Amino acid sequence: MKEKKVFYSEAAYGLGVLLLALGTGFMERADFGLSMVVVPAYLLHLEISQFFPFFTFGMAEYCLQAVVLLLLSLGLKRFKWAYLLSFVTALLYGFALDGAMALLGRLPSLGLIGRFLDYALGLLLCAAGISFLFHTYIPPEAYELAVQEIAARTGRDIHLVKTAYDCCSCLVGVVLSFAFFGFGHFEGVKLGTILCALVNGFLISRCSKVLEAAFVFQDAFPLRQKLRA
Repeated sequence: MKEKKVFYSEAAYGLGVLLLALGTGFMERADFGLSMVVVPAYLLHLEISQFFPFFTFGMAEYCLQAVVLLLLSLGLKRFKWAYLLSFVTALLYGFALDGAMALLGRLPSLGLIGRFLDYALGLLLCAAGISFLFHTYIPPEAYELAVQEIAARTGRDIHLVKTAYDCCSCLVGVVLSFAFFGFGHFEGVKLGTILCALVNGFLISRCSKVLEAAFVFQDAFPLRQKLRA
């Protein structure tokens, strides 16, 4: 049997953030619809940037995630250092997302076929990024952290909480789309959003199995217990 190589969980965190940002950038470029989790931030970016052009997609992400963390703290009536570190993750993701958007904006458009390729690549990169983030101890983005905390506090199955959160996020996206662009026009929430919801879990699971077959994830620094305190 081939010996597995060591992959440090801290490196998995950094790579996961970069892949997730790049995948989101490709999906935005395809314009077939984004993941329902990021749709509200994307719509806020589209609306606010009309009046304040400096307000990027990445800025919308970490601003909205700050609100999610604040609501989480108020709802659970407690604050943990993991919440602050989760916001650091949101900042890093936001900066990486803006970088990916700027980079992809320089690429030439390849028409409808190119858009399909962009969407497929974005979907795979996002799944791979989330898979890497699942193999680290560093707190994830506010969206995933909120799901984990609510599931732990209520004793509900985390998959049910995740499904409920995704549905609420999608509903918020639909409401914002109607509010900003009218009832005859959808932005962010499109057929690609539905497809992403249907296949994302499967893709993440497959990516995780591939990673675990090739690597053993270990910590390079003794910080796991401290960050979970």
